Amino acid sequence: MKTLHPMRAAADEGWSLVVPLKPLALAKSRLAAAAGPRLRPRLALAFAEDTVGAVLDCARVRDVAVVTDDPTASEALAALGARIVPDSPAAGLNAALAHGVRAVRSLRPWARVAALNADLPALRPEELTRVLDVAAKFPRAFLADAAEIGTTFLSAGPGVELEPAFGGASRLRHLSSGAVEIRLAGVDSVRRDVDTGADLAAAGELGLGPRTAARWLPAAG
Repeated sequence: MKTLHPMRAAADEGWSLVVPLKPLALAKSRLAAAAGPRLRPRLALAFAEDTVGAVLDCARVRDVAVVTDDPTASEALAALGARIVPDSPAAGLNAALAHGVRAVRSLRPWARVAALNADLPALRPEELTRVLDVAAKFPRAFLADAAEIGTTFLSAGPGVELEPAFGGASRLRHLSSGAVEIRLAGVDSVRRDVDTGADLAAAGELGLGPRTAARWLPAAG
């Protein structure tokens, strides 16, 4: 496992979470069939707002860095309290996450960091707290998505590189890379990412965040 320095230093207090977000015009393309072309980008923003809002309400989180080049999303998420990191690599999801971690550690070199999907509209702060508490026990750890194919959360402790391998069947890639899989009951909201109308319905059963509910429930009704 790669480390950033041969000597371990004391970790800064609290976690820094890195949340990547595509330009809204491109985000959540598979949701278009259920939401339509006009509502889809508005839902993508609502998902991100509810995700970031819940993260910032989590007791273990010190700060959130959102990696995005979308001006509308940047303004909305900065207003919630997130730090906006421009996606200067512009080389896909994993490059954006690595860039976000570098931005965090340029200020807090020994920060505990975690990548989290931006499409968790049912996210509950107390469930994220439980995941972070387990993740803190390992150099690298991850949480599979609800389908147990992809990944919604990946963490790295102080001095440890994140080594993100998100996209598609990322659960197996993260396992192969040496990250410990978090097997924890009762954290469904941290696993329920949304790509399709069926995913959104499942998130709705958990309870949508306020911004997603304000946009989706009137349309669904």
